[in-house]
Amino acid sequence: MDKALIIKNVCELLLNNKRQACIDFANKNYPFNDYKPQKRQYSKYQMCKVFLRDGFIDRYSGDKLLFPGLIKIMTIEFTDIFKYNRNWKMSETHMIYWDLFPTIDHLIPIARGGQDNESNWITTSMLRNSAKSNWTIDEIGWELFNKGKLENWDGLLNYFIELTDKNPYYERDNYVKNWKVGLLKAMSEL
Repeated sequence: MDKALIIKNVCELLLNNKRQACIDFANKNYPFNDYKPQKRQYSKYQMCKVFLRDGFIDRYSGDKLLFPGLIKIMTIEFTDIFKYNRNWKMSETHMIYWDLFPTIDHLIPIARGGQDNESNWITTSMLRNSAKSNWTIDEIGWELFNKGKLENWDGLLNYFIELTDKNPYYERDNYVKNWKVGLLKAMSEL
């Protein structure tokens, strides 16, 4: 039912002094779902498993994404170009972190009753994760794209591995090191 028409019906019932009918109608047709959010924190390993499963494809757009450790190497090498702010302040963070940085999103948001488990996790960019927020894809008119295949696009994993193997300096950065550990563990399970 059209949500605006639901409120129209509530208003009509209210004008006719049918308060309980308003409550019943609203609860039936446009209820508030009181879900208690669960604390969510994923290990680099868990994230890598999902990124590998989804082939580094943004499941909301179909766009290619990059391995997070490689993006950080770009910042280490080219600090003045690929700027990064640890609080993701947009005026101080290069758009690569929003456009191409993969993250996990809940297809069915936790705030809407979705589960916090791998079957409800998908790969998306930070930009789309932020835009989607706690909406369902139906509510915002998005579609779910198919998973990618690693043989077609791997998020430039090979470059990340080659660069870190060639230059151990990168792994002095704990962020890069932790992504590599998580990646190698996840890749060993493929």
